[in-house]
Amino acid sequence: MDTHKVGSDTTVIADSLEAPGVGHIPANAYVLTAAEPVVVDTGLSVEDRDFVAALGGVMDPEDVRWIWLTHPDRDHTGGIFALLEAAPRARVVTTFLGFGIMMTERALPMDRVYFLNPGQSLDVGDRTLHAFRPPLFDNPATVGFYDDRTRICFSSDCFGGPMPSAELAESGHAGDLKPEELRAAQLLWATLDSPWVHLVDREKYRASLAPLREMNPEIVLCTHLPPAVRMTDRMLGTLAQAPDADPFVGPDQAALEAMLKSFEPGGAPV
Repeated sequence: MDTHKVGSDTTVIADSLEAPGVGHIPANAYVLTAAEPVVVDTGLSVEDRDFVAALGGVMDPEDVRWIWLTHPDRDHTGGIFALLEAAPRARVVTTFLGFGIMMTERALPMDRVYFLNPGQSLDVGDRTLHAFRPPLFDNPATVGFYDDRTRICFSSDCFGGPMPSAELAESGHAGDLKPEELRAAQLLWATLDSPWVHLVDREKYRASLAPLREMNPEIVLCTHLPPAVRMTDRMLGTLAQAPDADPFVGPDQAALEAMLKSFEPGGAPV
């Protein structure tokens, strides 16, 4: 895990996972040091990650007031219950559906939950966070937000893209890739993570990009992409092409067996 600042008061807690044949998938959480500090997602749900310890390198977890859960998938919720213990004044910002999905694993305490829907806002003392539904998502409970003080957009899974190395996934910036490389990575992610994009009305889908274009954030922070600075218009152009991109087709059993065979002594190199 790598921790670094983006802008004046936002910190990335960066992690990644390798997906064979796809690349290194960034898995970012964020800390917004507002007057009422906000943690955005809580990292991967794998045993060797200690999200609260990583957060402790940024700020005292006891000072956290809000935990914005962009959606309740396990790559976003790894440290949430440990953080609720370490941050006794914090409340989890989610939706009714997000709360319900969390209950299938372990219930969030009702007195620690704050329901917020797309189109609503949250006052965190020195700024307002404006909730919105990103145009691409893999979970119907997804809610991103726009920080009107820093002009940073937190987009959850939208705009994601696998990186060619763990170093770039955790310590780089989206602009480190050549434009054609970033475009290919983001279209791959869009078709993998939101396969329904091939089924939608093209014009209605492209119209759903307009609010982000009007928002025109200075920085886009995605769970599955390194920070993207002053790249919004270009990335929205890429997203507009997603319905017409080739559908993602994952490896089948024959490919899995070939991969496993390559791991054996004397097997073919990967």
